[in-house]
Amino acid sequence: MQIQVNTDRTFEGNEAREQWARGVVESALQRFADDATRVEVHLSHDNGKSGAQDQRCTMEARLAGLAPVAVTHHAAAVDAAVNGAAHKLARALDHAQGRANKHAHDPRELPVDDEEAQAPLADGGA
Repeated sequence: MQIQVNTDRTFEGNEAREQWARGVVESALQRFADDATRVEVHLSHDNGKSGAQDQRCTMEARLAGLAPVAVTHHAAAVDAAVNGAAHKLARALDHAQGRANKHAHDPRELPVDDEEAQAPLADGGA
C-alpha cells in the first residue's frame, strides 16, 4: 500500500510528522493492505476558522475494484485530526467493501415445493 502525505503551505514539511502519519494509516488500515493500492493524506489548517476545530485531515483511499473513498476530520490538533480521519476511513472502507460484496453473489434460485413440482397441472397442462 502506497501512502502519500501532503501538507498545505501553513504546515512545515516535516519528515517525522509524515512518517508518523504513515504509521497511523498503516495501523488503521492493516486489514485492507492486500486490497489498498494507494492512500493520500492531506493535512491543512483552516485559515478562515478560529477556535478548537481548525486542523483538517482529508484521506482518500483506492481499493482494487472499487471507487475511491474519501473522508475528512477536523480537530484542535493535527494528531487528533489524523487519528480521526484514519478511523473514519477504515469504517468507510468496511462499508464500501460490504456494499460491493452484497451485490457480488450468485443469482438465487427460488425454492420449489416438491409436491407442486411433481403434481400434474389441474387444467391438463394447457
